[in-house]
Amino acid sequence: MSEDPKIPDDVWEQFARDTERDIRDSAPKEPSARAREVAERLRRQEARGELPEGWRTGPAWQQKKSRRGLWGVLGIAVAVVVAVVAVKPSLIPGDLFGRGSSAEPAASPLPQETAAPTTAPAAVDPQIPTLDDPFAGSPAKQWADGESGIVVPKAKAVSGQSAAKVGQALELTRKLLVESNLAPGTLRGERPDAALALLDPKQGDVLKRLNNGLSTPDENHDPLSMFSRFDPAEVRLVGDVVKLRGRMTFKAGEHASVAVHADYTFVYPVVRTDGTTEVTRTIVRRVLDVELPDPAKYQVTPGKLNVLRYDESAGNTTCGVHDGFLHPEFPTTAEPSGPAPTGPTRDPYDRSEDIARIKDCGTASRV
Repeated sequence: MSEDPKIPDDVWEQFARDTERDIRDSAPKEPSARAREVAERLRRQEARGELPEGWRTGPAWQQKKSRRGLWGVLGIAVAVVVAVVAVKPSLIPGDLFGRGSSAEPAASPLPQETAAPTTAPAAVDPQIPTLDDPFAGSPAKQWADGESGIVVPKAKAVSGQSAAKVGQALELTRKLLVESNLAPGTLRGERPDAALALLDPKQGDVLKRLNNGLSTPDENHDPLSMFSRFDPAEVRLVGDVVKLRGRMTFKAGEHASVAVHADYTFVYPVVRTDGTTEVTRTIVRRVLDVELPDPAKYQVTPGKLNVLRYDESAGNTTCGVHDGFLHPEFPTTAEPSGPAPTGPTRDPYDRSEDIARIKDCGTASRV
């Protein structure tokens, strides 16, 4: 049997060119007579196992095929990543597209206050508060929002008072703070009946003083000593968020009771009701001491609080006006609407100062 002659180089080159052209073209084409002859010879050689190494089955072809598969997979992965970035570029850290951010990063909230501060909050960049950002330029921007900032400590038994009774005293105190300083009706100057209902009616002197202040306020009967109230004909709150910071503690009281101490500062952003958009803030700090006595040992109403102390200090409110409302001063106001402040300049955000030492109406160093 005679062997097939060796395939000439020019035939191989022609075959490679024809094959490459066929792959490139979208429509199949009829191969040339020479190509058909070469193909037939290759078919016979392949049947005898005589194809030279490297023809589609050799290492070079395998590596080429492997690289094509790898780049195909990578191409799909890159396409997916590009699509995701196009839809949500914030998933990639940094600003890869150099567009910058038009929104100011949100301030991180401060952790819960667990002890009396020793200094005032640090200074912040001066910014003008607006309707969209009423706490701009205020340390309160990092404070808690409304009720979420009044966190009661975990109740536990103290000196014969059960954990359940401690928990009851803490919850009643929390409700009193909310109804006195955060309830929309109270802030609008309405009668704070929900807050008054938490107080023991048998503690007549406290309720009488508060009721007199609500009906006929004067210097000696001022409801602002317990309640935060604004004149709805003068100002309104900006938005529905009041910022606050403080803490609550408890101990065994002197009258077979649970005694609760609360110290909170509330920040109220307001705007005039005359249609202007200038925003300012009034800052009110309150220190409250209440107790829940044992009705089996004392003539008290079960489930009602007895008030031992209620102190208040307000920053950025008109001095010498005792009509039962807070009166914020606005930056564009040429002169104060009431008497000039008689006290020293103080930082209303400073929670480290003993509130009992703040007696005179002073000037707020910042609002």
